[in-house]
Amino acid sequence: MVFDQVMHSVDSGAGGLYFMYGHGGIGKTFLWSTIISKVMSKGQIVLAVASSGIASLLIEGGRTAHSRFRIPIDINESSTYEIKKGTHLAELICKTHLVVWDEAPLNHRHIFEAVDRTFRDVRQAIEPNSHTLPFEGLKVLLGGDFRQIFPVVTGEAREAIVGASISKYYIWRECIIFQLLQNMRIELDVPRLP
Repeated sequence: MVFDQVMHSVDSGAGGLYFMYGHGGIGKTFLWSTIISKVMSKGQIVLAVASSGIASLLIEGGRTAHSRFRIPIDINESSTYEIKKGTHLAELICKTHLVVWDEAPLNHRHIFEAVDRTFRDVRQAIEPNSHTLPFEGLKVLLGGDFRQIFPVVTGEAREAIVGASISKYYIWRECIIFQLLQNMRIELDVPRLP
C-alpha cells in the first residue's frame, strides 16, 4: 500500500508528504530500497537521506541530511540553508522527483522548517502553483519511530523536546501516515509448523 501510494504520487506529479512509522526490523529499509529502485528505473531522481551516518549507509545512494541539504549545526526558527538558485544543488533539487528521509524524528522541527523554506525558494520557478503545498510540491517520504528517536534538545525539559518534534510543525497536518506493524526480522526467524 505504501509503495503504491508513493509511486502514484511520483507518477502523477502531485505533491505529497508521507511518514512511514515503524520500529526497527519492520521493513522500512527494504521499502526504501524498493521505492528508490523503482523511481530510479524510470530515469527519475531520488534524494535519499538519513538523520544519522549509519542509517544513511543502509539506503541506496544515501547521505546524511546535513550533508545533502547543507544544514548548519546551530539552527533556530529562522535558519536558512546555503542553497542558492542556479547552483548545482538547487538544480538537482528542482529535478528531484522524491526525497526519502530516514530517522526523521531525530531532527528538530526547525530543520524541516528550513528545508521547507529552502525548497520553496529554489523550486518556486518550476512549481509556481504549488506554494501552498509542503516542500513546494516535492514528494517527501519520511520515516522512523517516535518511540525510539527524539530530537536532541540540550538542557530542556520534556515539553521542549516534544515541542521540537516534526509532529509539532504545521505541515504535519498535511502528512499521510503509514504504520508498519509486522516485525519482519522475527517473522523470518520463526520456524513454521507443518
